[in-house]
Amino acid sequence: MARRLLASQFPRWAHLPLRPLRPGGSDHVIFRLGEAMTVRLPRGDWAAGQAQKEHLWLPRLAPHLPLAVPAPLEVGEPAFGYPWHWSVSRWLDGRTAAPGGLADAAEAAADLAAFLGALRSLPLPPSDASYALLSPAVPLRDRDRTTRAAIAAVGAAGAFDACALTAVWEAAVEAGDPDGPPVWFHGDMHNGNILTRAGQLSAVLDFGGLGVGDPVCDLVIAWTLLDPGPRAAFREALGADDAAWARGRGWALTTGLSAYTAYAATNPHVARATTHQITEALADRTP
Repeated sequence: MARRLLASQFPRWAHLPLRPLRPGGSDHVIFRLGEAMTVRLPRGDWAAGQAQKEHLWLPRLAPHLPLAVPAPLEVGEPAFGYPWHWSVSRWLDGRTAAPGGLADAAEAAADLAAFLGALRSLPLPPSDASYALLSPAVPLRDRDRTTRAAIAAVGAAGAFDACALTAVWEAAVEAGDPDGPPVWFHGDMHNGNILTRAGQLSAVLDFGGLGVGDPVCDLVIAWTLLDPGPRAAFREALGADDAAWARGRGWALTTGLSAYTAYAATNPHVARATTHQITEALADRTP
C-alpha cells in the first residue's frame, strides 16, 4: 500500500528503497524511504489529522526549538481504499533514548527542560481553522474511570500494587486544575519519542499530540528517561510546583497503565518500557 501511494502521488520518490521500521509506533506504521526520508501511515481513526497538523505547525515551531524536530515534506491523500492522510518527512539519525543510555544525565535533564521551556514560550496560535488541528488539553479527572479500571486490572493480575497506584493517582487528581495560562505542549513526551547521538539528546519526534493548554502532560519524560537526581534538576529548571508535579506524575501513571494494559501482553518492548515508567512513578521521591 505504501508503495502504491508513493508511486501515484509522489512518483519522484517511488524508485527509492522502502523498508519498515520495527518496532513501529502505536499510531503509525513507519517506513524508511531511501536514506533521507520516512513515510508514516496512520493505523486508525485516532491518528487521523496528525499528518496535516505536523505539516502545518512543525515548520513554524522548529526554528525556535533547541533540538531537531521532523521536517515534513509532503502530506499524502487517501487512496486505493486507504482512508487517511499520510506523510513523508526528513529522516533524523539517532538512537531511541533509553534510561541508563545517556552520556550525561544532568545535561540531558537540562536539555529537556530547555526544549519544553522554549516550546511553552512560543506565541499562541490564532483561533482560526488551523487551531482546530491542535489537540485539546485533557484534564486528568477525565481519565479517572479508565485509570481506576486499569489499576484494578493490573492489581488483580499481581503486576503492581493497586493500593500504591491508587494513592498516587488520587493525589494527582486532587492537585486540582492548572492555575497558569495555556501554553504549547508536545503531548506525547516519553523517551520513545526522543533521539540521542553519542548519548546526547539530538531530536524530538512525533508531534501528533501537539496542542495548547496545561503542559504538565509533557512531564511524563521525567519518569520514562530520568533517574531521581536528574529528575529533580529537570523539575527545578522548569519551575514545576507541587501541584504541577503531582499532576505530571499522574500523567506518567495513567499513560503507562494505558499502554501496559493495551500492549504489554503481546509486546515485550512495551512491557519493559511501561513497567519502568509505572515503577518510577510509584517510587518517585523528587523533592
